[in-house]
Amino acid sequence: MLAKDKNVLNNYNEAIQHEWLETNGLGGWAGSSIIGCNTRRYNGLLVAATVPPAERMNLVSKLDETIIINNERFELSTNNYGDVVSPKGYQYLSSFTKKLFPEWIYEVNGIQLRKTIAMVHGENTTLIVYKVEKGAQPFILTLLPLISARGYHSLQHAYNNIFWDVKFENGIFKNQPYYGAPNIYISIPDAAYKHDPRWFYKVNYSIEKYRGLDFEEDLFNHGIFTVELKEGDSLGIIVSTENPENKNAHDLLEKESLRREALLNGHGNNETVQQLILAADQFIVKRGEDFKTVIAGYHWFTDWGRDTMISLPGLCLSTGRYEDAKKIIAAFAKSVSMGMLPNRFQDNGEEPEYNNVDGTLWYFIAVHKYLKATNDTDFVINEILPVLKDIIDWHFKGTRYNIHANEDGLLYAGEIGQQLTWMDARIGTWVVTPRMGKPVEIQALWYNVLKIFSELLDLNNQQDDAELVNISAEKAKKSFAEKFWYGEGDYLYDVIDENGNPDTEIRPNQLFAISLPFALIEGEQAKAILKIMEEQLYTPVGLKSLPKSDVHYVPVYEGDAYHRDSSYHEGTVWSWLLGPYVDAIMKSKSKNKKTKAKKIIEDFQYHLNEGCIGSVSEIFDADAPHHPRGCVAQAWGVGEILRVIKEYDLK
Repeated sequence: MLAKDKNVLNNYNEAIQHEWLETNGLGGWAGSSIIGCNTRRYNGLLVAATVPPAERMNLVSKLDETIIINNERFELSTNNYGDVVSPKGYQYLSSFTKKLFPEWIYEVNGIQLRKTIAMVHGENTTLIVYKVEKGAQPFILTLLPLISARGYHSLQHAYNNIFWDVKFENGIFKNQPYYGAPNIYISIPDAAYKHDPRWFYKVNYSIEKYRGLDFEEDLFNHGIFTVELKEGDSLGIIVSTENPENKNAHDLLEKESLRREALLNGHGNNETVQQLILAADQFIVKRGEDFKTVIAGYHWFTDWGRDTMISLPGLCLSTGRYEDAKKIIAAFAKSVSMGMLPNRFQDNGEEPEYNNVDGTLWYFIAVHKYLKATNDTDFVINEILPVLKDIIDWHFKGTRYNIHANEDGLLYAGEIGQQLTWMDARIGTWVVTPRMGKPVEIQALWYNVLKIFSELLDLNNQQDDAELVNISAEKAKKSFAEKFWYGEGDYLYDVIDENGNPDTEIRPNQLFAISLPFALIEGEQAKAILKIMEEQLYTPVGLKSLPKSDVHYVPVYEGDAYHRDSSYHEGTVWSWLLGPYVDAIMKSKSKNKKTKAKKIIEDFQYHLNEGCIGSVSEIFDADAPHHPRGCVAQAWGVGEILRVIKEYDLK
């Protein structure tokens, strides 16, 4: 069970390390630490995607609660003001649980109050439901909304103008914080409202400070709501950009409960699988009216081509969401330019970026797995195959960033100052891991692209063309075998650089020569690679990006942006790499391979109850205890772990 007891909740320094997250299928969210103390600029009760899935705005930071019994006040909220944490409402928390939704129980002077927070799918709407489970006497609950009203990357300050005027009728608060901003609605049935505008100064965000960023914010409050409650009462609150008139929070919560329960139908009772399916749902969002896409990670990523294609099989195919997979594949087909998928879509209507080599190649893998799962031949052959042909043509004749098929049949990629693989950290003009030339996983992907394209041509009765493409694939395989094996180390080079020099650093990228649908390496060489992965890179939460023996190894991912980016792929553990690692193990000839794969999943499960409860962190410190870092919820981490559990029945 995903839960935290009062021993954790009443310990401030421990409790703020854990978070909860709710999302809405549009790219928006609600989330904070499990004690309600915001630790990031990205925490908020209502972060709305105003042009889904982008242009997010942190509108309502939080809703602070106070219980009043016989004129005695018990403040349930927790805020960090730098020199002081005040109030200290975490001392009243007795439990936190995450099932369908995050839930809290407060115990105050004979009152037991249960709180549930949920977002409504398809709306920029957050629900907060309070249930008085015990109450020796009636009491007053006061609610104080703190308004942030800003872009989600920004911070609010008191010198900015937030409109003070409020309309409050029939229990519904309405305010437009400034011209052009969405309206903020707060519906609290049977509540009284007292208008008392004021700023709350210098709220501190500890994780922003740890990350070397601006960490102080001023938040605005228009006034206070009060409502009388007694044992058995249930109060449903709606916080939204849409007018909640004639809507009921309890009805909306019930509808959302049924939607989430339906996601779990047919997937058994394994709690790890169930939580990963619910986590997977958080990343699949609308793009435009007819298409879907994948948010790469919460809180700061939008949709990235590479992340989408890697995570699609786990997020969509392993969960039976075939129509969503189809809409994602179709959406990206329409965005192909010069034979390349976008690396990422940007906010504010800016043009997509195309600075990647692997996202386009992963697209073929996603299409291949979609076809295997659905047998949707008409869609793949009639709508997608022409796009794939265009991609292949561009890669043979050459496209952006000097990406082209070389005379030896391998794929070359790279220009000075560009980071084109998934190891893409860049600081100014310094590319931390440039990997220019012929990276090992790019060759594995390229070989798979050619084999998949050949299969599709054959399926379309283009046997002669299929055979020509297959000849290209075999040429690439032969060149790979000749150039990439490092006999002295008994593993694969990570890259053959632009001058033909091999890089002997031990990195996890060589796994893809084994793990992808069409393997480049088998037998004793594959066995040797797996041995090195296990001994030097494997951790319970993912694979290290460099072994501890490497001179560039960084044990802890910390500090300002420079230090973090420079260590991003220099030892840092990546959760998503457990997927290809399990694939490689299951493709091996080891007699106990399934037992070993099951143990990998069992050893990973503890992580679902740390960091962002119920989800999978992007990265972890290279050294034990492998503290979670980066995005608190990452699509390809969730997708890859869910995929291998389902694919190999590792429950």
